[in-house]
Amino acid sequence: MTQRDELRAIAVAAMRARGLDPDFPPPALAEVAALRGAPQPTGRATRDLRGRPWCSIDNDESRDLDQLSVAEPSANHDVKILVAIAADLTSLADQQDRLSIVIEYVIGQQGDLKSSDVYAAVVRNRAKLAYKSVGAWLANEGPLPAAAAAVPEMEEQLRIQDRAAQALDQLRHTHGALEFESDDVEHVFDGETLRSVEPARSNRAKKLIENLMIAANGVTARFLEGRGFPLLRRVVRSPERWDRIRALARQFGDDLPSLADSAALGAFLSRRKAAAPDQFADLSRTVIKLLGSGEYVVDPPGVEPPGHFGLAVRDYTHSTAPNRRYPDVVTQRLIKASLARRPSPYTIEELESLATHCTRQEDAANKVERQVRKSAVAMLVRSRVGEQFDAIVTGASPKGTFVRVATPPMEGMLVQGMHGLDVGDRARVRLANVDVERGYIDFVRA
Repeated sequence: MTQRDELRAIAVAAMRARGLDPDFPPPALAEVAALRGAPQPTGRATRDLRGRPWCSIDNDESRDLDQLSVAEPSANHDVKILVAIAADLTSLADQQDRLSIVIEYVIGQQGDLKSSDVYAAVVRNRAKLAYKSVGAWLANEGPLPAAAAAVPEMEEQLRIQDRAAQALDQLRHTHGALEFESDDVEHVFDGETLRSVEPARSNRAKKLIENLMIAANGVTARFLEGRGFPLLRRVVRSPERWDRIRALARQFGDDLPSLADSAALGAFLSRRKAAAPDQFADLSRTVIKLLGSGEYVVDPPGVEPPGHFGLAVRDYTHSTAPNRRYPDVVTQRLIKASLARRPSPYTIEELESLATHCTRQEDAANKVERQVRKSAVAMLVRSRVGEQFDAIVTGASPKGTFVRVATPPMEGMLVQGMHGLDVGDRARVRLANVDVERGYIDFVRA
């Protein structure tokens, strides 16, 4: 068995152990087999927007494309952003006509929202682009990707989208949005052999899409709320361990307020990133752990919605990734019902049940992802048992104390010498044992 096959088998076993089915159920496959082609637009309500210079920006290996984007500047310096969300054959494939749900909004030079709308439209992806190459080009570190260069309008289009995204980003940070360094990793294979696990760094292209999608999700939430529809909201409530976050800030000479304040925390994080960029990834992961996890909640019509602490937004739902998140499919069904002037396809009780289910399943999926990530790293470092590393504590609870090593990026349990350590503390550790199949990486205090 190759290393790629071994990791795939570990992933399948981990999914099944947590109640996740890696295979499509037979009824779903039968329904797909019965399709005779893509749905065709019907009625005057579906707009034809195929002539616009739409593009997708996603991971290099992505074949499932959830969204396209296009920007249209006006004479008064406002910018209209259109985000098309997959709606018929579930992927806005390159050079293909597709039905979509379009989320449209107009922003001013400072990123302020001036107007918005949601409607059905036929679109066509003119350029399938990737984060790495677009990000390098935006940072003047690489050429314009060939797929973009092949479309006469695309170079200027990407620059307009980038400027608009930066304005949105600046406004969110003014309101207290938090900026973190992602803990995502990339598994680098040489054929079927795993060669390395490396941090997946953010770049301008990822930030571009992130900001356009956050704004689109806000528009969707307000659209459904304005139509009197319930919806699933994604929320991160006030931090679970604000006192510990304050204690960490004091270690760097910062004094955060006694009550949780996203603007104050965001300013602290910005100062630390500027002062010590090499250490910011560890600080990011520590604060993320202390903030606590997000959850799906139901927002009935006419009720003041809970906000999203980390994004510093009041109106937020998940709507832009129906290919990979079930809550986005629920949101699409609500949007389509509203556009068709039909009642909500879900009762409040059904939505509450779905919210609980989606939160639980997302938690299970995250645990599977972490296990497979640990299995991959264990595969790489099993020959390094006995070596010492600098680590930071990422978890401290009755379940155990966990530490993270930056290079190679790995997290494991501290099985000896954990007394007195808390999240954010630094320690010198020794790799004591690994178990590839179970994704166990054990350390002891050096």
